[in-house]
Amino acid sequence: MNSFPRLRDHTTPLSTVWLLNDIAESRGKQELFTRQSPQVLKALRDTAVIQSTESSNRIEGVTVAPARLYPLVLGQAKPRDRSEQEVQDYRRALKAIHSDYAALAIAPDTLQHLHALCQSASGDAGQYKRIDNDIVELLPGQAPMVRFRCVKAAETPAAVEELCRHYQYALAQDSVPPLIAIAALVLDFLCIHPFRDGNGRVSRLLTLLALYQHSYEVGRYISLERLIEESRESYYECLRRSSHRWHDSKHELTPWFNFLFAIIRRAYVELEKRAAQVEVPRGAKSAQVLTAIRAQPGEFRLSDLERACPGVGREWIRTLLAKLKKSGDVACRGRGPGARWRFVGNKGSNA
Repeated sequence: MNSFPRLRDHTTPLSTVWLLNDIAESRGKQELFTRQSPQVLKALRDTAVIQSTESSNRIEGVTVAPARLYPLVLGQAKPRDRSEQEVQDYRRALKAIHSDYAALAIAPDTLQHLHALCQSASGDAGQYKRIDNDIVELLPGQAPMVRFRCVKAAETPAAVEELCRHYQYALAQDSVPPLIAIAALVLDFLCIHPFRDGNGRVSRLLTLLALYQHSYEVGRYISLERLIEESRESYYECLRRSSHRWHDSKHELTPWFNFLFAIIRRAYVELEKRAAQVEVPRGAKSAQVLTAIRAQPGEFRLSDLERACPGVGREWIRTLLAKLKKSGDVACRGRGPGARWRFVGNKGSNA
């Protein structure tokens, strides 16, 4: 839609480049965490589902009693009212994305399907808006003010079709980096505002779906919705700045892009910290580092082992390397953090 033509002449500022580089580096560690810390990740998944369900609804003013969250989200409790139904609906939509993301194309029927899942109690679940809707700002003691005029109801189906085509074309033909394309997709979706209600929740589901399809799966373990809620003022301010002059395709992309990328980076930083807090038995630590050493294709550095062994401290790795060097199992060239190591073979130890 309107953001994708802007990408052709958009110069990515250094602040955005830094965020993208940080995310790329963190994604490289993602598989290591899933392999080496399965138990802690199981607990993180359950927590993230609860937090995502709670936060995404609470951003829209929908709340339930804390004691009801766990049985509604992870149990079999039946909803008692409309708010509890919406909480359970969001959980159902999350489950669909977590299990079937590869089969859910970024297409109009998928957006309608997600809306139907998370708004099942509404009379127009899965249906586009029938009357025009605007984003209105309500301030205490002041008259309501229209902050943004969304795409008209009559133009919405065509706008959503165009948006999905632009997204797919940008990835396939324009070689737009996936994170940039995802940010543009979500921004345009929010500006179209295709549904009468539930647009915010669908936008967050759409964000997760698109991220998972490009192997950014941190949202499984750290709730992006919670991080957005914690930054709610910045969320609305960046949307306001990036939607200004959107209808004329003269809007500024950077505020929204940087906000979304900062949220993703924060999630990866939190995931890394949580995984590093797992206590690994001493014998398991040695085995983990030895496995990583054997897996190195040639020379390696201390930092390579740190990345391959999340949760194992640098001093522990350094101590083990010193023992292996003494026994002749590894050789070292150079000194300090930049020293290059090489696995020689079983010489004098059980390495």
